Amino acid sequence: MKRKILVVDDEEIIRNSLAYFLQSEGFSVDEAGNGEIALEKITGAESSGYDLVITDIKMPGIDGITLLQKVSGIQPETFFIIITAFGALETAVKALRLGAYDYIMKPLEFDDVLFKIKKLFEHKELLLENKNLRKEINEKYDFENLIGQTEKMQAVFESIKKVANTTGNILITGKSGTGKELIARSLHYCSKRKGERFVALNCGAISEHLVESELFGYKKGAFTGAIKDKKGFFEAANKGTLFLDEIGVVPLNVQAKLLRAIEQKEIIPVGETMPVQIDVRIITATNLDLLKAIKEEKFRLDLYYRLNVIEISLPSLSERKDDIPLLVNHFVHKYSKEMSKPVSGVDNETMKILINYNWKGEIRELQNAIERAIIFCDSSLISPNNLPPNMYMEIPEEKTTTPDDLKEAMRIYEHRHIAEALSNHGMKKEETAAALGISVSSLYRKLDELSISLK
Repeated sequence: MKRKILVVDDEEIIRNSLAYFLQSEGFSVDEAGNGEIALEKITGAESSGYDLVITDIKMPGIDGITLLQKVSGIQPETFFIIITAFGALETAVKALRLGAYDYIMKPLEFDDVLFKIKKLFEHKELLLENKNLRKEINEKYDFENLIGQTEKMQAVFESIKKVANTTGNILITGKSGTGKELIARSLHYCSKRKGERFVALNCGAISEHLVESELFGYKKGAFTGAIKDKKGFFEAANKGTLFLDEIGVVPLNVQAKLLRAIEQKEIIPVGETMPVQIDVRIITATNLDLLKAIKEEKFRLDLYYRLNVIEISLPSLSERKDDIPLLVNHFVHKYSKEMSKPVSGVDNETMKILINYNWKGEIRELQNAIERAIIFCDSSLISPNNLPPNMYMEIPEEKTTTPDDLKEAMRIYEHRHIAEALSNHGMKKEETAAALGISVSSLYRKLDELSISLK
């Protein structure tokens, strides 16, 4: 679609020549001999809007500055380039302060004009992409798009709705893989800070000796290897949200400084003496029992109360089995689209396996299982043999009591142990045999004796 440009100038020769040049470069161009006509063209009922207005500053009636101010209030998405003479440069600077994108000097150099217009439209495209990306992110993490119909998940969604726009710090608890970061992002993108940065740090993924410098930053020369100043995560998240995952592993000496940062709203980078003011909303998460850690003097009670103004507890998959079909369908749609494969769902037998499986890795494990299944699926529906081997392998049902017969008890144990070892080593028999401390031929004999299937 052609970009629409309106050229406004009371000097006909300048207006006509510039319009002709821009048309020859492929733009859709209209002309206006003064500000009044331009305003009517821009705001008229038949107007579909202009991408760019190029206007002279000095014109009788409505001048370029006034036109800019009027249009900016009505159509802020319309960009302006101001035409000015050398003597009116101060007025051009004023126009820039009022929102004009750029200015061009008389006499016009058409190549220079074209260069500035192309840069403007590149800038406008980038702004549009960023706007669409922000909209997409906001929609993705809107709590209404989170998955869960069980009572416990609905309670979580209700909590997000109530606390997202508050200023209180939030502690998210739950097992690893239950989606704590997803909830943290939803809280951010449903809050008043959604236009600012969401910064996440997994405290368990960095050395305890680096936690302080990662959080608060450091000055050049603060320690060996500090060759330049570096901002920490607090400064990176300023005005936005800082998500600290695995907060329970933060060393006690750093906990004291974290408490000060929260209470005083300021940080002191390593090697610095002057504090830096920060405005950050803190969301933390843990899979540990912090109250137990407090009793063991591994976590500060005062910090716990500062972080746990509001607690959101995430249920495990075993507590929300009715949500598994919804999650399965979501991941099938996600990965089939990413991989461009025509997989529409799972068959009944597969769904039964997925619902009854013990998801020790929670939603993260389920997501990985579906991604793998999509890779190996060659039909429209995922079948059991597309799942990880440990999920569909025929393993004897566990009995509530161990049989008295020693040979039978050993058989059940060997079957389960070898099947799990095969699964852990991706069904690679050489690796499995080495891990079990037996030869490959002995492994084959055991597979035959114990009737272990290698589908």
